[in-house]
Amino acid sequence: MIINGKKISQEIIAELKQTPAPKKFLAVFLVGDDSASASFVEQKEKTARELGVDLRMYRYPADISQDKLRREVGKVTAHKTCGGAIVQLPLPKHLNRHYVLNAIPREKDVDVLGERALGAFYTGRNPIMPPPVATVETIIRLTNLELKNLKTAVVGLGFLIGKPIAEWLKGKTKELYCLDEKSDLTILKEADLVISGTGHAGLIRPDMLKQGAGVIDFGYAKGPGGVLLGDFDSSKLTNVQTNRLAFYTPTPGGTGPIVVALLFRNFYTLNR
Repeated sequence: MIINGKKISQEIIAELKQTPAPKKFLAVFLVGDDSASASFVEQKEKTARELGVDLRMYRYPADISQDKLRREVGKVTAHKTCGGAIVQLPLPKHLNRHYVLNAIPREKDVDVLGERALGAFYTGRNPIMPPPVATVETIIRLTNLELKNLKTAVVGLGFLIGKPIAEWLKGKTKELYCLDEKSDLTILKEADLVISGTGHAGLIRPDMLKQGAGVIDFGYAKGPGGVLLGDFDSSKLTNVQTNRLAFYTPTPGGTGPIVVALLFRNFYTLNR
């Protein structure tokens, strides 16, 4: 089964439309001219228009200083009329993302990326989850999986995807394998659920997975001709292999739209 992320995201958005949009604005900070970042921001702007959310863009040149960017984020988010903030990642290499993200107040951190919001999430005290974690939870619920009975592999333990997902899974799943792209991935043959977010296109092939496994793929990389590719190489799937898998998320159209919709759900939750 192919998970239709666009359909799931529309269902989440339709649910949000049942309540009035928050009166406060959502601030989005974009630094530089990275094409992938611009594309992600466009998706957020489109969703904001659909929901009637007041999304305000703050654009800065790639050579902005770290202190100036942090001051800008702090100044905008200090406004009483600001209800949430997003710093679009990745930032240029000279900027320390943690230093900048920590300027966002916990109660306005819709991505749950600042240290205060993340710390509260890891200890079960935050009212919202990081959107990738909420995406995994949503797919697990919709596919009727029982986590406690599953051996789960998380491939890629990065700040945005793998680490928060792995932390959330601890104690919830039968066994948890935490791997990176350099790990011995033969262990994936043991996993009932594989969650990947390395950005290493085609890292995981269908023949590396056990029968009946599910794949949740957050990987995102550009291939030849600008084609978007995930960590899971679904192009290698035969009809037989497709039927052997419980489900997988395609790239594009899989986890991406769900993450954006759940980010807006976080914004609504923080502004009830």
